[in-house]
Amino acid sequence: MKKEKGLLIVLSGPAGVGKGTVCSALRSKNTDIQYSVSATTRKPRAGEVDGVNYFFKSHDEFQTMIANDKLLEWAEYVGNFYGTPVDYVRETLDRGQDIILEIEVQGAMKVREAFPEGVFIFLMPPSLAELRKRIVGRGTETAEVIDARMTVAKEEIDLMKMYDYVVENDAVELAVNRIRSIVTAEHCKRVRLIEKYKELVEVE
Repeated sequence: MKKEKGLLIVLSGPAGVGKGTVCSALRSKNTDIQYSVSATTRKPRAGEVDGVNYFFKSHDEFQTMIANDKLLEWAEYVGNFYGTPVDYVRETLDRGQDIILEIEVQGAMKVREAFPEGVFIFLMPPSLAELRKRIVGRGTETAEVIDARMTVAKEEIDLMKMYDYVVENDAVELAVNRIRSIVTAEHCKRVRLIEKYKELVEVE
């Protein structure tokens, strides 16, 4: 029987909405979902590890990756670059494994052009006030950067209409359960399975 191709899951939303926390919790419950580590030019935060949380690159190194078509998507966000290495994504999907991209909204729009069959999930904060509170709570951003992130967040929320699903991150466990339900439903879609099961009725 034909092997089912892996599912490309794209999780994005405003900075501070909790993408990283939700993604980690999702992967702890769905251990078969592979995580695509993004490349970035921003400095590591406390506790972040190169090659685990991100591939931390200089601006020159990042520009070389762009020039060599080594990125599925890339975007500049509040003065830093972020991108998704393309080879790992394609190889994982071809092995029949699901892979999740935790990326910024700009990048998600570029991935949609290259992988329209992907599943695009927008992670939404309960409110803008709560979003600001979460960003401030990090203790890693200046007031100027926080204001810039909030301005961008409003623009990003307007792009929610470009996504397949919207999940509110009111509580991490609830958000994870909603995403798990989406993944299960997507694996049962007729368009994903029709070729696989045609083999059962083919006349020799």
